[in-house]
Amino acid sequence: MDDPARVRVSGLLEPFAASEGVAERLLYRYRRYLVVERGVGASTIRGYVRAARLFLEGRVCSEDVGPGLECLRAGDVVAFVVARCPSQSQGSAKLTVRALRSLLGFLYLEGMIDRPLADAVPSVASWRLSGLPKGLSPAEVAGLLGSCDRASVVGRRDLAMLMLLARLGLRAGEVARLELEDIDWRAGEIVVRGKGDRHERLPLPCDVGEAITAYLREGRPKTTTGRTVFVWVKAPHRALTGDGVSAVVAASARRAGLGVIYAHRLRHTVASDLLRAGSSLVEVGQVLRHRSMLTTAIYAKVDLQALRTIARSWPGGAS
Repeated sequence: MDDPARVRVSGLLEPFAASEGVAERLLYRYRRYLVVERGVGASTIRGYVRAARLFLEGRVCSEDVGPGLECLRAGDVVAFVVARCPSQSQGSAKLTVRALRSLLGFLYLEGMIDRPLADAVPSVASWRLSGLPKGLSPAEVAGLLGSCDRASVVGRRDLAMLMLLARLGLRAGEVARLELEDIDWRAGEIVVRGKGDRHERLPLPCDVGEAITAYLREGRPKTTTGRTVFVWVKAPHRALTGDGVSAVVAASARRAGLGVIYAHRLRHTVASDLLRAGSSLVEVGQVLRHRSMLTTAIYAKVDLQALRTIARSWPGGAS
C-alpha cells in the first residue's frame, strides 16, 4: 500500500501534527481509507469527516487509554441520529446517516468495534419525487448573468461558470473539474467529468464558448500550474471546488437581488426550459446525464401543459 505521505487529494491527507489527539489521528486514518480504499470524492470526504468528528466527540479516550469504542452499541448509534438529524435539512440528514454507516464500517474493518453496527443506523424518512424543482425565469437568469462585471478578472471567470451552469445544466462539481484538455474547440464540444468518473461529451454553445474564451485570454492567471479551467483569482491559484462554484452562484444571486440561490437551481432551470420548449423527459434525462429515468421523473410535475392532458375533471365542475 502507498505511503500516506505520498497520497494527496486536495490536501485531505496532509500529515497531522504530533500534538493532535487520538480523535484526529483516527479521522486521518478514516480519510485515508475513504481516499485509497473507497475512491470517494473530495467534497464527499469533507462531509463524511465533519459528521464523523461529531460522532466521535466524547467517544474516544486519551492517548493512554486508547480509542474507547469497544463499548459502542446499536443504541448509541440510534441515539446520535435521533439527536442530530431532526435539526438538519433532509439532504444534510441523509449525508449524516451515510457518513455514519461509512465510519462504522471502517471501525469494524479496523477491529475498533467488535460488531458490525452500520445496519443499526436508521434511515431518514423520504418520499421520492415529493419536491417540486424550482427553476428561474428567463429574466432572472439574465439578471444573474448581468450581475457579473465583464471588465474584471473575477467577473469574466464567474460569467463563464454561470454560462456553463445555466446553458448546459452542469453540476457545480463538474464545472470545477473541467480541464483545459476537456474543451474541443474544433468540434465545438466539451468533455464533462461527471459522477462515478463518467466522461461524457456535450455540444458547446457559441455564447458559452465565447465566455470561456474571454476568461482564458484575459482572466485566468498566467502563473496557474494546474490544468483545471477555473481557479482562484488570488494566489496561490488553486482549482475551485464544487462548493466554490456554488458560492459564486450565491454571490451573483445576491448582487442580482434574487435571494438565496445555489448552483443546482440552474440545473433545474435548464430542465424546465427544455420541457417548455417541447423536449421529452427522455431528452431531458439525456441532457442532464441522469443514470435513471426515476431521477428525471420529478420534472414531469413542472410540465404543466402535459399534465393538463391527463388531468381528470373535478366531479360537478366544468368539463
